[in-house]
Amino acid sequence: MDHDRLLTVMRRLALEAGDRIMAIYSGPDFQVKAKSDTSPVTEADEAADALISAGLRAAFPDLPLITEEQAASHGQTASTFLIVDPLDGTKEFVQRRGDFTVNIAYVEDGVPTRGVVYAPAKSRLFYTLADGRSVEEVGPHDRDRPGKQTELRVSRPDNAALMVVASKSHRDQATDDYIAKYAVRDMTSAGSSLKFCLVATGEADLYPRLGRTMEWDTAAGDAVLRGAGGKVVRYDTHDPLTYGKPGWDNPFFIAFAPGVDLKQ
Repeated sequence: MDHDRLLTVMRRLALEAGDRIMAIYSGPDFQVKAKSDTSPVTEADEAADALISAGLRAAFPDLPLITEEQAASHGQTASTFLIVDPLDGTKEFVQRRGDFTVNIAYVEDGVPTRGVVYAPAKSRLFYTLADGRSVEEVGPHDRDRPGKQTELRVSRPDNAALMVVASKSHRDQATDDYIAKYAVRDMTSAGSSLKFCLVATGEADLYPRLGRTMEWDTAAGDAVLRGAGGKVVRYDTHDPLTYGKPGWDNPFFIAFAPGVDLKQ
């Protein structure tokens, strides 16, 4: 894989999709439908999916492509592939809260090694460079010319005073009970894959997810966090989270900065 070309294509498509999403988000109204699992989908999800899918298939025709909006057509699993959530955080989008992202990732041998996470409403853009290091690019964001980049490194956590980030839309008692096992200095909430990015920037030490997610929800954020020195492990075994699983379902997981004393 030409990782320089991969970054160029993924970054540009994320920005283009973000523009398409924001045009709909900023409009007076948009249609919201329910998928078969009752989760919401909007015209922004579908427009971003079509744009990104066309761009990735043109650039990398030999790579399997998995997207949330076309998941029903993906019966096979793979170990190396592209995976996309064109609009992660649809609930935040519908409620106009701004915490939604465009996620594009490249998975090699079950590991997300490259990824782009773009939060267009917040103008925050995170990605892995060709060498695997993660950065946040300062806006405004030109589609064809990257701007100033800040390299990301996870925090050095203090287990007596941890900063925890949790979901806005999927917070539950099980998550609260798990967080209560730690000495927490403060907590914040965020939507979509931004939670991974907050750990990657050092703004949080720990992000536990005791709820259902799919691989397209996590792959790009996982790649960004790994490139910043962080880890994502299964909740039950503390083994690394892997990708290309049958059905694309994730187990419960914990994303964290090394040094956090993980609890069972």
